[in-house]
Amino acid sequence: MNICVIGVGYVGLVAGTCLAESGNDVICADVDEEKINLLNQGKIPIYEPGLEELIERNVKEGRLHFTTDLDEAIRSSEVIFIAVGTPPLPDGSADLSAVFDVARRIGKNLNGYKIIVTKSTVPVGTGDEIEKIIKEESKSDDFDVVSNPEFMKEGAAVEDFMKPDRVVIGTSSDRAFEVMKQIYEPFVRTENPIIRMDRRSAEMTKYAANAMLATKISFINEMANICERVGADIDAVRRGIGFDRRIGFQFLFPGVGYGGSCFPKDVDALIKTAQKQGFEARILKAVQEVNINQKRRLVERIKEHYGERVKGLLFAIWGLSFKPRTDDMREAPSIEIIKGILSLGANVRAYDPVAMDNAKKIFGNHIEYGENPYQTLTGANGLVIVTEWQEFRRPNFERIKSLLSEPVIFDGRNLYDPKKMKELGFEYYSIGRLPINSPHK
Repeated sequence: MNICVIGVGYVGLVAGTCLAESGNDVICADVDEEKINLLNQGKIPIYEPGLEELIERNVKEGRLHFTTDLDEAIRSSEVIFIAVGTPPLPDGSADLSAVFDVARRIGKNLNGYKIIVTKSTVPVGTGDEIEKIIKEESKSDDFDVVSNPEFMKEGAAVEDFMKPDRVVIGTSSDRAFEVMKQIYEPFVRTENPIIRMDRRSAEMTKYAANAMLATKISFINEMANICERVGADIDAVRRGIGFDRRIGFQFLFPGVGYGGSCFPKDVDALIKTAQKQGFEARILKAVQEVNINQKRRLVERIKEHYGERVKGLLFAIWGLSFKPRTDDMREAPSIEIIKGILSLGANVRAYDPVAMDNAKKIFGNHIEYGENPYQTLTGANGLVIVTEWQEFRRPNFERIKSLLSEPVIFDGRNLYDPKKMKELGFEYYSIGRLPINSPHK
């Protein structure tokens, strides 16, 4: 099948590549000449495990192409996926200008029946607007607009696309549904469902899914904060509730809050959508408020531990991306934590396995950058763990202790056993666990 994916950001590039991997002829189109030139040179503008190899293979075998000629890409394709960005506006609502620009472009180049698929995360009712724009531009109704939300996790996006839990297709058109079913059947051979629903429900499904996951994260962080105050251990509590099949363990990991390109933006957009309908989404507002406060938790701990002498001290940061296996720093907790430490008059030396270039774009020369985890520690007054990269889980603690000027660790992801850290002579602070005080007290 001839498919066009408009937008070579995170969603579009992964989706287009995986669709080519299943045998389709795919054109990935974007107005960003720099991105397209990089891709045509074999350079990948994002970090995602397994993606580079898939792109290389499908380009070599002639199924995957990259272009800035959107008009030709539209005209030569049967199915057009819209995968452009929908960043938040200052009021929290989604900026749909790029989506509507693409709709106008499609309308001007409509040359026969086509299926237009919204892969971008868009507010409920956006498909109706896309349909209206294309009709106005083309003076034709020989097309269908389908909602097909993505449920990919950064760091595991290729696997999520190739082996989805479910595929959601929002359309009232039998013709469009049958084509979409053909596209996705290779990915659901293990009998995971292709779920058909109306377009607005499909649009809502994406927001509801992300809001639910964000709620679980804020909930467990709220419980962790209560545990600290009442003398309970969040690890024990988490196990106690997680084995309840109604609750489960997924996303019940206390820490310094969520970030990334989806949860903060999508929860805000859903709150705004509700407001426009005269409804106050009180739970969602609380979820965001808890998350914002959680990002400040380690800075509060640092301030409590060092007091006035914090000024001029050096802190080592391990982990900058908002989660492991990605270089994405959008809304990353590390940003607020680093800003908080700098506001105390202290200094920062940071390290991340893949996000260093993005960090330099954000912080410039306001912080130092470590060459590796241990070099980052040299002479630092404390270690702050922000992202739970695998290489941070089993470090050489004796080496850490010898490199730090003070044996203090602020663990924002609960990677280590508090009892063991106490035995090793560290002052160890984690989230919602005991003991949180100095091993000498």
